[in-house]
Amino acid sequence: MMIHEANLDELIRMALREDIGDGDHSTLACIPPDACGKAKMVAKKEGVLCGAKVGKRVFELVDNRLHVEIKKEDGTPLQKGDVVMTIEGPSASILTAERTALNFMQRMSGIATETHRMVEMLQGLDTQLLDTRKTTPNMRLLEKYAVKCGGGTNHRIGLYDMVMLKDNHIDFAGGIAAAIDRTHQYLKEKGKNLKIEIEVRNLDELQQVLEHGGVDRIMLDNFDTTTLKEAVRRIDHRYETEASGGITDETLRAYAETGVDFISVGALTHHIKSLDLSLLAE
Repeated sequence: MMIHEANLDELIRMALREDIGDGDHSTLACIPPDACGKAKMVAKKEGVLCGAKVGKRVFELVDNRLHVEIKKEDGTPLQKGDVVMTIEGPSASILTAERTALNFMQRMSGIATETHRMVEMLQGLDTQLLDTRKTTPNMRLLEKYAVKCGGGTNHRIGLYDMVMLKDNHIDFAGGIAAAIDRTHQYLKEKGKNLKIEIEVRNLDELQQVLEHGGVDRIMLDNFDTTTLKEAVRRIDHRYETEASGGITDETLRAYAETGVDFISVGALTHHIKSLDLSLLAE
């Protein structure tokens, strides 16, 4: 999944306007307008690359005279010192585009790297690692693409492509049965065919869902591993299962070993460290 080309261009232009303002005065002050040069983008740490085409597009939108060659494709493991891309053309344009390109690529690569690290912790098990909607505004599709590059699985993209009945929906609707029934009525009236996921906070709420039915996936929120294992046993593959809430590196595999189908981790996109990349003039 990658953002539509026109939308990507607009996102990049917004980022460039934010950074450049009325001019890159540092560059304009000391770089002759006719000067040309070469630069290379280098990985300063190990990780998983993501966002190469985004970075390339930043340079192209700053100056279509720049020649950009991608040396490593998205999803590629990086070693320290690997050359990710090379850029050749007007020196001033390379300098003006540098930080915006790096900002996109470092964040996306950081997400891909963290996702890959956590997916590796689940090796040998059937549980899939999910992202969430806890994303940077206007960067969601790029961040979710980065999760895919790291080997993770995308949850719903937004509020529009899946129904998720969380605790507040259920409480405001008047209970589990009312929330499910109203949802089915709404989807029928609107002619929509969307999957329905419902959140439960304990085994009593789970039992209500199992007795009522009418959903596709059950999110087991803030369950400890013992209770989660019992919940998965009771569901017995009748519905997809998802664990969420408070799951850390130390507990991730233990949660997966309960047999749950999915584990969602918001930190994949909202609490990551960008991968260190650098642009070096040649």
